[in-house]
Amino acid sequence: MARGLEGLRVAVARQLALASSGGPLPAGLLLTEALTGDTSPGAGGYGDGDLAASSEQDEADRTRLIALVELARKGDADAFGMLYDHYQTSVYRFLFYRTRSSTLAEDLTSETFFRALRSMTNFRWQGKDFGAWLMTIARNLATDHFKAGRTRLEMTTEDMGAHDDSTDGPELTVLASLTNEILLEALTQLPDEQRDCLVMRFLQGMSIAETAAVLGRSDGAVKQLQLRGVRNLAKLMPEGIRG
Repeated sequence: MARGLEGLRVAVARQLALASSGGPLPAGLLLTEALTGDTSPGAGGYGDGDLAASSEQDEADRTRLIALVELARKGDADAFGMLYDHYQTSVYRFLFYRTRSSTLAEDLTSETFFRALRSMTNFRWQGKDFGAWLMTIARNLATDHFKAGRTRLEMTTEDMGAHDDSTDGPELTVLASLTNEILLEALTQLPDEQRDCLVMRFLQGMSIAETAAVLGRSDGAVKQLQLRGVRNLAKLMPEGIRG
C-alpha cells in the first residue's frame, strides 16, 4: 500500500513538474503495468473450467485459488473462508480509499463477502479473476451507498494516521510538498471512474486487464482513464505545490 501511494505521488509530481516546465507528457510515463501470470484451467461441473483465471504470479497460488473457488461454488464453507482470508485485505483497502472511512469500509467489506457468498453458485469464470469479481461487487456497493446519500466523504485524523506513510522520492521539490493526505483528499474530487481506476492501478497494484474487467472497459480505455486521472489530480493540487 505504501509503495502504491508513493507511485501515485511520483506520477502526479512528474505531471506537475512537466506542466510547470511546459514540456510534453511522455506517452508511457504513467503506465506502471502490474505483472500477471498465465491462467490455469479449473475443474468443476459448470462448463466454464477452461476459462478459469487468477492473477497470482505464482503457479501454485493460482492453482490453489482456482480450486478454492470451484469448491466454494459447490457450497464448501471452508473453501469460501480461505478465499475470504486471501482477498479481504485488498477489498477493504479499495473500499477505504473509495470511502475514506475505516468504519464504512469495514461494513462494505463485510457486505461484499456476504453478497459473494450468496451468489457463489451463480459465479462464472468468463476469463475473469475471482478477485476482480469481488472488486466489482465492492465498487457497486460503494456507488450505491453514496447515491443513496447515507454518508459524506469524510475522514478523521485517526483514520488518516493509520494509512498515511509518506516517503521522499525523485521529484524532491514537488514531492516533498505532495503529502499522502493532500493526494487522498484530491482523489475524492475526481470523477468516480477515474478515482476507481487510480485506486485499483496504483493503490491495489491491479493490472490494466484486471482493472478493465472491474470497470467493464477495454484495456485502452483504462490506460486513458489512468492518464486523465493523474492529469486531473495534478490540476487539483494546491497552488503552492503547482508553483
